[in-house]
Amino acid sequence: QVQLVESGGGLVQAGGSLRLSCAASGRTFSGYYMGWFRQAPGKEREFVASVTWIGGSTRYADSVKGRFTISRDNAKKLVYLQMNSLKPEDTAVYYCAAGSGRTLISVQRNYDYWGQGTQVTVSS
Repeated sequence: QVQLVESGGGLVQAGGSLRLSCAASGRTFSGYYMGWFRQAPGKEREFVASVTWIGGSTRYADSVKGRFTISRDNAKKLVYLQMNSLKPEDTAVYYCAAGSGRTLISVQRNYDYWGQGTQVTVSS
C-alpha cells in the first residue's frame, strides 16, 4: 500500500519561508518522479514542482521559479519543497504525488498516488 504523507504546512507572513515534507512508503520509488501540486480556494489544482528519484532532475512552474526548491532524500524516501519569499497568492493546499512511466510530469493525470494535502496560508 503506497502512502504519501505531507507535513510542514502552516501560517506564515508574506516574505517568509516554509519547508514542506512528503514521506513516501509502501514500495520502491526508484523509477518514479515526485511532484508537488497545490489547490487554492475556488481554483483548479496546479503543478508546482517535480523531481525524479533517480538523477534528481527538477522542473518548476513559472510562478515559483527562483523562490521554491524541490529536493529528495533517497535513503529516507523524503521529498521536500522549500518555499521562500512566500506571497499571499501561494496560499493553497499543497499535495505530494508520485508517478511513473510518463513524460509529461507536470500533468496531474500522470500521477498515480497522492497525499492528503497540507495547508499553507500566507498572510499579507
